[in-house]
Amino acid sequence: MNLLAVDTSSVACSVALELNGHLEVRHREEARAHTSILIPMVRDCLDAANSTLTDLDAIVLGNGPGSFIGMRIAASFVQGLAFSSGLKVLPVSSLLAVAAEAFAKHDAEEILVAQDAHRDQAYFGRFARDGDGSLIAPAPERIVDVADLPVELARGELAAGAAWPR
Repeated sequence: MNLLAVDTSSVACSVALELNGHLEVRHREEARAHTSILIPMVRDCLDAANSTLTDLDAIVLGNGPGSFIGMRIAASFVQGLAFSSGLKVLPVSSLLAVAAEAFAKHDAEEILVAQDAHRDQAYFGRFARDGDGSLIAPAPERIVDVADLPVELARGELAAGAAWPR
């Protein structure tokens, strides 16, 4: 499936394009710059792959949890692209996307994702793989106080996300 993915729910602005097995990724951590860097990042990915929106099957939207304004930026942008091109939008949890990347890089039984929610809080999700390798969330994603994040991880667990250093 040929996909364009956009996520602006955190301090990072992330764009990925998968087209005919070729992957282009752009990722910048620059607070309050999403509106000025998102369109050039998407254009750069499409140009690098020598493609246009008509080559895509759908657009993936990182739909949080995360910054309300950041999520509005991505949702508005993706809605405009989808409407103008007739593409479907596939919403994906931003925490699940972080977990998927961590699972791809590490051999872990569970990934605990914590993203900064400000005010000494974090968006938190726990993810595992089911029998066929698909990612599942044994419990709902939620907001927690940073002080309530686990200090030590159990065997087989891995921490991912920007809130852990806090």
